[in-house]
Amino acid sequence: MSVGEQIESLERTTLVRVPTLASADELEKLRVEVIGRKGALTGILRGLKDATPEERPILGDRANAAKRAIESAINTALSELRHAAEAARIQSERIDVTLPAARWPVGHFHPLQQAMTDAIGILESMGFEVADGPEMEDDEHNFEALNFAPDHPARDMADTFLLEDGRLLRTHTSPIQIRVMRERQPPLAVIAPGATYRRDDDATHLPMFHQIESFLVDSNIRFSDLKGVLEEFLVAFFGKVELRFRASYFPFVEPGAEVDIACVMCAGAGSGCRVCSSTGWLEILGAGMIHPNVLRAVDYDPERVSGFAFGVGIERLAMLRHAIDDMRLLVENDLRFLRQF
Repeated sequence: MSVGEQIESLERTTLVRVPTLASADELEKLRVEVIGRKGALTGILRGLKDATPEERPILGDRANAAKRAIESAINTALSELRHAAEAARIQSERIDVTLPAARWPVGHFHPLQQAMTDAIGILESMGFEVADGPEMEDDEHNFEALNFAPDHPARDMADTFLLEDGRLLRTHTSPIQIRVMRERQPPLAVIAPGATYRRDDDATHLPMFHQIESFLVDSNIRFSDLKGVLEEFLVAFFGKVELRFRASYFPFVEPGAEVDIACVMCAGAGSGCRVCSSTGWLEILGAGMIHPNVLRAVDYDPERVSGFAFGVGIERLAMLRHAIDDMRLLVENDLRFLRQF
């Protein structure tokens, strides 16, 4: 076979192979194999030494034409492969902009925050204003000024978190009542929401809980005023609700009362209900007329002014509103529980 025939045969077979190769690596390997420095075409051209001087330029031009044809075919195939890969990538990353947007989960207030916000809003609408105070208190504001006797059980370490410097974590938000009354003169209608701390932990109590202390001081305030405010507040918070008032003792009020709500777990039936201890009722708050000794502790004259106070636990409000049978669920942060609200 002459040199010209070898060039033509190599070109023909190479151009047939090019479309069959499916990767850039295979095409590059073919390029080196055929038209590389040590490729098949170079080997054929070594036979030009045997050609006549007249044939050499003709065969050289033929070899260059074959090289250009092979080079062009390989480059075209590479370009087609790149375009195919790009088209596949675009298709795989295609986004249908007409589809509705994905909805991310939307957060919401914790049920305790919901209860706190609603309770504050109701009392503010009734004319009460919000006050704040420190969570680390002294004995004077937390106990002494609120008429707690030195041997009162609430002062015991079993109930109160005592700090090394003699202070304590407030056991109620009532100290804010003392602070406000010592700074201002009646008439006063104030609510004091915030965290409180006691050594207690069961299905209906937590060692850290939230409370709203509410008090009103003016001339000629009576127990009927307290009862009216409580009924309006609880009906606004719960809707239709069954209440009862029971005489009770608290050092800072006289007379004092506990307010109960029909148990939401057993609908007041009581039998076998662990939440209400089979009574059909749940204590929701303590209340009463501010004790004369408390008024004297803030330099108010009990002969000229009187007032009422009540304290309600936010956890208890949330528990009753949502029929939760264990208050500890409110602080365990289980998303399966919280998503219900």
